[in-house]
Amino acid sequence: MCEKKIGPQARVLKNILNLDSEPVAVYLVQRDSPTRDFADFRAVERHRYCQAIMRARRGEKVLLEQDQVACPAARRAFGFAELPPALASGEGLVGFGIARTPDVGRRMFENMPVLPRGAVSAIAACPLEQAPRLPDVVIIEDRPERLMWLLLADLNLSEGRRRTSDTAVLQATCVDATIVPYTQDRLNYTMGCYGCREATDLEPNETVLGFPGRMLAPLVDMLEYLRERAIPRSQAKAPWQQLHNRLAGGKA
Repeated sequence: MCEKKIGPQARVLKNILNLDSEPVAVYLVQRDSPTRDFADFRAVERHRYCQAIMRARRGEKVLLEQDQVACPAARRAFGFAELPPALASGEGLVGFGIARTPDVGRRMFENMPVLPRGAVSAIAACPLEQAPRLPDVVIIEDRPERLMWLLLADLNLSEGRRRTSDTAVLQATCVDATIVPYTQDRLNYTMGCYGCREATDLEPNETVLGFPGRMLAPLVDMLEYLRERAIPRSQAKAPWQQLHNRLAGGKA
């Protein structure tokens, strides 16, 4: 996709889904890659990855260097460092009240998709509409009904094959919405996690999904198709209104 088309695609995406905040463009910056695309991005210190995404969702351009990632689990996910022993053993998740036993916590991390050590050196994030080039991943945080239409668009693109989610209800933003789409080249959705709900302004009625940047144009094209009939008919809720009127009139 030509870079100059990303802005219009982002606006169409936001308009069709009626998003309350910005879709986020994410770049996994490799050590030897040019950084001129991110010259106007603001370097942030001691941020969790989900907090950097929150700031981009609210309109900022941010650059998170590997030594400024505050979450040890995210540092492992992006290949910046190994897990601290307390997390690797599962004991840490027991201490947080997330896992009931160390074995559960240990297995959650053992099965976590991660990038190889040293694969990237920083992460850049900005509103999709301001993306300097096609992003590695697009992340959207919003209400489930709105994200549902992206799943249906993806279902159409997959020729009707059922969609699946890969999650441990842990690291929803860094692993579920970023690493999985990047490494598996597919859309992934999640219900959120302990960490992103604790550390960001993600609302109880919001959740998150991510997809590879290459999917932006075909997903938007399919959303434009769904906007013709499916989305407005579903949101009009005519069958519910008919039932409501019947019940209000005392008819079973």
